[in-house]
Amino acid sequence: MVDQGLPIDAQCPSSAALLGYGGVAAAVCLSNWGSAMGTWKAGQSVIYTGIRHPSSVMKNVIPIVMAGVIGIYGLIVGVIIGQSITKPSNDRENAYSTYTGLAHLCAGLCCGISGLAAGLCIGIIGDYGVRAVGYRASAVTLFPTSQTEREGYSNIPDSDEAAENTIDNVSGSDDQNKLFIGMLIMLIFSEALALYGMIVALIVSQHSYSCV
Repeated sequence: MVDQGLPIDAQCPSSAALLGYGGVAAAVCLSNWGSAMGTWKAGQSVIYTGIRHPSSVMKNVIPIVMAGVIGIYGLIVGVIIGQSITKPSNDRENAYSTYTGLAHLCAGLCCGISGLAAGLCIGIIGDYGVRAVGYRASAVTLFPTSQTEREGYSNIPDSDEAAENTIDNVSGSDDQNKLFIGMLIMLIFSEALALYGMIVALIVSQHSYSCV
């Protein structure tokens, strides 16, 4: 006698939809969590730096934009998974299988956890990167060698022109551009972590088995 395997009811229980909707919640919530953390950390530094250098706010807002994109990744995956979850028929027959639910849960976790990690990475890099660019624009060194440098922000000039007239050994925009480019490269590779998770999630979400 040939083994027919598990019955249809065992392969497509009503609880299978819980796995699929869990994947939707994981993709959206974890990605938005990472996006919020990245925006929070980087936004603080942008505000602090903008007090002394308002002209640098638009350039330093890039980490916030990149953190916000992570939430879009979770939204895309969540919508795709949500549309793939089929409802029972009028005869109370479930077409959504446990196999499909596990695939959707895995896809949601891939996208969500990757987005959370990328958001935290972007927030930390943006926090320290924006502060470093602001310190360089303000002629503040992290390793003071004179009494003037040890006084820190108490002697920070209010404008770039005053900084150039006060301190002669500041290299100006060249050093700022080097710091900014380095920060931008790190942000790009941090953003790629969320993109990798979304790509895998889109591939895994296409794995399905229907009982109908």
